[in-house]
Amino acid sequence: MYKIIKKWRLIIILILILGLSFILGTVYGRNNPGTGSNVGAGLNIVNNGISTSDEIIDMAPFWEVWKLLDEKYVVTKKDKATTTLQDRIWGAIQGMTDSLGDPYTVFMPPADAKEFEADISGNFEGIGMEIGIKDGFLSVISPLKGSPAEASGIKAGDKIITIDGESAMDLSTDKAVKLIRGPAGTIVKISVLRNGDSKPHNFDILRKVIDIPTVETEIKDDVFVINLYNFYAQSQTQFANALKEFIESKKYKLILDLRGNPGGYLSSSVNMASWFLPLGKPVVREDFGDSRDENVYRSKGYDIFTDKLEMIILVNGGSASASEILAGALQEYGIAKLVGTKTYGKGSVQELVSIGDDASLKVTIAKWLTPNGISISDGGLTPDYEVKISEDDLKAEKDTQMEKALELLK
Repeated sequence: MYKIIKKWRLIIILILILGLSFILGTVYGRNNPGTGSNVGAGLNIVNNGISTSDEIIDMAPFWEVWKLLDEKYVVTKKDKATTTLQDRIWGAIQGMTDSLGDPYTVFMPPADAKEFEADISGNFEGIGMEIGIKDGFLSVISPLKGSPAEASGIKAGDKIITIDGESAMDLSTDKAVKLIRGPAGTIVKISVLRNGDSKPHNFDILRKVIDIPTVETEIKDDVFVINLYNFYAQSQTQFANALKEFIESKKYKLILDLRGNPGGYLSSSVNMASWFLPLGKPVVREDFGDSRDENVYRSKGYDIFTDKLEMIILVNGGSASASEILAGALQEYGIAKLVGTKTYGKGSVQELVSIGDDASLKVTIAKWLTPNGISISDGGLTPDYEVKISEDDLKAEKDTQMEKALELLK
């Protein structure tokens, strides 16, 4: 039997890693020292406006509209009668972030911020699918494993056209999430357009409490398979446990299935890459454009596997963000071959900033580059072996991508 691990490294790493609770940063994995009380430094109010080195922004219309609303607005619907002055402020901030045209820069007033925290903690009530803006359309990044969305037939890449009869063509991601979410036991109606189909697909989906799965393992044809469904809070530890199980199985061929994995914490993807890479090797580069020098996130150097390891990573259009970071690094270093279809291309960096006591701002601050400097946002990752799954394959429950991976490892 081939020895695929460096035993002395494994013993040390398992003691240090599995015995400790890892510390979470902000979502998507980083803290930015440039935030805080200095936000807005360099802006000056000039005659009811704001002056920068490039232009003067006249704030007078804003205050004029505020005053006119106080003087003239009449409530016509009972459910709007409780709107407060603070709600107006939240609305103004949301309008400001929407004006950037970036679907990933989102202001979350207190209620939305609470929902977002529930998302990343691992459970919520809804139908269980990740959505985002793709090519100008509100699209399904991926239905979550075992979710009502997956069971109903929703697929990665579906373009959402209506939610409960309301057009979704101009909806932002956060507004769409509000419409899709709801109490367990209720139904949401969703219509989607699917590539290659001329007519929409209509779904009536029963909402449930969604417990987000993380890791599952199995053995196929003498190959160890790790199915990784997200990079959330518990992912690092569960992935480490899965690798321990792989080592104990005495197999030396590994398939990591990242299909439909929408990502999560940057820190988790760097940690997972560190099991395969020497200390100090770049895992991902964070490009801030001209505003500052790039950050390079490097392997922690667990590096427990020898060159006897044979590895395939399965990817598709639902593999996004942290999935692309991990897959891109292991592909470029020659640790693993990618099999499947092009990944989603979610290569921008968001920072979660607390606003006041209860609200939050998720703001795009940079973009991800692979270790070789390739932008993940520009079309995603291209697999080494492109394998599509047809409608006929799905009906026959035939996984051609997994079959190709197993074939390559024979």
